[in-house]
Amino acid sequence: MKAIVQERFGPPDVLRLADIDRPGIGADQVLVRVRAAALNPYDWHMLRGDPYVARLMGGVGLTRPKSRVAGIDAAGQVEAVGADVRGLRPGDEVMGFCRGSFAEFARTTADLLVPRPTSLTFEQAAAVPVAAVTALRGIRTVGRVRAGQRVLVNGAGGGVGTFAVQIAVALGAEVTGVCSARNVDLVRSLGAAHVVDYGREDFTDRRTRYDVILDNVGNRPLGLLRRALTPTGTLVANGGGSPGHVVGVIGSMLRMSAVDAFARQRLRPILPSPPAGPTHEDLLAVTALIESGDVTPVVDRTYQLADTAEGVRHLERGHARGKAVVVVP
Repeated sequence: MKAIVQERFGPPDVLRLADIDRPGIGADQVLVRVRAAALNPYDWHMLRGDPYVARLMGGVGLTRPKSRVAGIDAAGQVEAVGADVRGLRPGDEVMGFCRGSFAEFARTTADLLVPRPTSLTFEQAAAVPVAAVTALRGIRTVGRVRAGQRVLVNGAGGGVGTFAVQIAVALGAEVTGVCSARNVDLVRSLGAAHVVDYGREDFTDRRTRYDVILDNVGNRPLGLLRRALTPTGTLVANGGGSPGHVVGVIGSMLRMSAVDAFARQRLRPILPSPPAGPTHEDLLAVTALIESGDVTPVVDRTYQLADTAEGVRHLERGHARGKAVVVVP
């Protein structure tokens, strides 16, 4: 099968298209014929082995990538199922978490897949899993957003941000989105009551305080972010950030946890990795929001499988509008 492979850590140039063996599956696994796979900041972290401390923690690989084929989001058709799998059969159209999704075929488990909403194309469906589940957890699970609250989403025009704005609006919040000038109309169209162009305004200027802030960017010091919260507000920090750090977001999250122990405000991180825990339930919750019309994926641009490296470069520049998706022919 065709796949994008990586033999060493480095920039996007280390990615190459190659013919490799199709993955086999065990009794509890599912083989998916990938039709589209989303690009995520997680992919560039794995590509570069960043932050470097993560290599020592075992999740990335010490001297070379643990996973030869990258990608964690996918939409496609079930190709085969293991003997113990129930509820899925070949031909079913699905979306979910599939490691090694930058390939024609990827394997996963049934609990990490849900049916593809009929209203979505494969490209739109591939954009959902990591970004939408992260947004759901940031807004609903960790942020505990309620109707009538003031919610600010920093990085509202990005992959997680576009989902977060829509989810917060669906929960009845008054949403402010912070984004670049070119994304102002997009964020407003997603339901944000207020939009801040970060090139012209600073949302930490104390003119407005928010009950919940979801920070997807990490470009403001913790003290300034707390200043924009109500005295008992909640700051939810989504990992990510730019590549090339020794400690990276892990350091800032440790600092946040230390301050949280002494603050009235709630300071909570979301780890920069594919969601752990009840991902099937989260995927079903996101699917329900999509099917009700409350949430629609925003796809910035698509790339052919052979052009995956260019897609990663685009993502690393930090100006993605919604999600970037790899199309697998």
